[in-house]
Amino acid sequence: MKTLKFKTNIQCTNCLAKVTPKLDEQADIQSWNVDLLDPERTLTVETENLNPQDIKKAVLKAGFIANEKE
Repeated sequence: MKTLKFKTNIQCTNCLAKVTPKLDEQADIQSWNVDLLDPERTLTVETENLNPQDIKKAVLKAGFIANEKE
């Protein structure tokens, strides 16, 4: 299992509601979470097979940006 972290522009629970179906439809995501209290709105994803590009595309489909954190 690998943990991927992204800086996002997901600002609130309404934004989170838009992104949730896009991330939930990714079968290879074991779990995910967005820390809305973090200034970078960090998205943390637990996955076996997906790469950062897969996650970025899923978030972009919902109209948001996710940039991988170092």
